[in-house]
Amino acid sequence: MKKIKKTNAARILDDLKIQYELKTYPVDEEHLDAVHVAKEVGMPPEQVFKTLCVRGDKTGVLFAVIPGNGELDLKALARASGNKSCEMVHLKEVLPLTGYIRGGCSPLGAKKEYPVFMDETCRLFDRIAISAGMRGMQILAGPEDLVRATRATVVMLTM
Repeated sequence: MKKIKKTNAARILDDLKIQYELKTYPVDEEHLDAVHVAKEVGMPPEQVFKTLCVRGDKTGVLFAVIPGNGELDLKALARASGNKSCEMVHLKEVLPLTGYIRGGCSPLGAKKEYPVFMDETCRLFDRIAISAGMRGMQILAGPEDLVRATRATVVMLTM
């Protein structure tokens, strides 16, 4: 059995004594979307949450954590985060800002601790999946534990 190398995100959960499972899956460069990842880890897409890097006009960079099959409502995020408007961070900026690449962005363990806003549908499940901070690995944990670990504000973020 191959030992799984822990990511910074997993070590943060360890430090907080939060129970979680690391689930690995084969990376397909052509299909980095959360719906594909959900299929790979055997969970419904609405239970596999993707982390989007967003910039607010007043607050700067923040993370929106939404269901894999959901679409971010930028107006709802702006309202929740105290911004007039929000826009997606350009892909080429994500790595320098967060330390993460597309398909491996986690709300835990980024270069800086950015504010996290998590879609309220996370509370519909006993466990949800988020990126462990690298392609090919997901963290499965209780939503309330992840809310606590990320210090997330839980609001409706999807259309």
